[in-house]
Amino acid sequence: MTARTVGEVMTGEVVGARRETSAGELARLLDRHHIGGLPVLDHDDKVVGVVARADLTGRQARCAAAELMSTPAVTVHPEQRVAAAARVMERHRVDRLPVVDEEDRLIGIATRRDLLRVFLRTDDDIRREVTDDVLPRAVSPAGAGGVTVSVRDGVVTLSGRLDERDAVPLAVQSAWRVDGVVGVVNDLTAGSGTGVVTPGRHRVP
Repeated sequence: MTARTVGEVMTGEVVGARRETSAGELARLLDRHHIGGLPVLDHDDKVVGVVARADLTGRQARCAAAELMSTPAVTVHPEQRVAAAARVMERHRVDRLPVVDEEDRLIGIATRRDLLRVFLRTDDDIRREVTDDVLPRAVSPAGAGGVTVSVRDGVVTLSGRLDERDAVPLAVQSAWRVDGVVGVVNDLTAGSGTGVVTPGRHRVP
C-alpha cells in the first residue's frame, strides 16, 4: 500500500458538462448526482474549467458553464502520488481534482474524500506495514529485526540499532513514504558503538 497513486483512488465515472451547459442544467446535475462540482469539457473531452455549486449562487438559468466556470482547471495525472495531490488540493483550496491523461483528456475525478481514505489509517495498520513490508525491503530482513517500530497519531518512531550507518536514512525515508504517515521520529543508532546518528524528527515534505 506504500505510495498509492491518484489513479488507484480516483473515481472513473465522472459527471461532466460542456461550455454551453446552462446554469439550470448544471444545478440539476449537481443535485441529481449529489456532488459539489463538476469539470467542464471541450469537444475533445479536454478539461477547460470546473464549476462548483458556489459558482451558481445568484446566477440566472440562462448563463452557460463557460461564463461560470473557474479556469484554468487545476488537474492532476493518475501516476501522481496521493500525498502530492492532497498538497495541490490544499494549495488551491479546492475539493476535487479532475484527473487527466497525457493529452489533458478527462479520465477520472479525485475528491477530498477519495484522498482522505488513504490517510485515515489506524496506527496499527501503519506499524504493520512499516515492520513487515517496508523496513525488510529497505534495510534487509536481518537488519529490520533490530528495529522497533511504534506509531502514535500517524507519527512513526524508529528505535534500535542498525549495522550500517547508511541504513539509518534509508529506514527513515522508507517509513515516511508510507501512506498515512505524518512524521517520523528517528531514534536509531548505527554500528556497534553508542550511536553515531543523531535522533530527530523528520516531517513529510
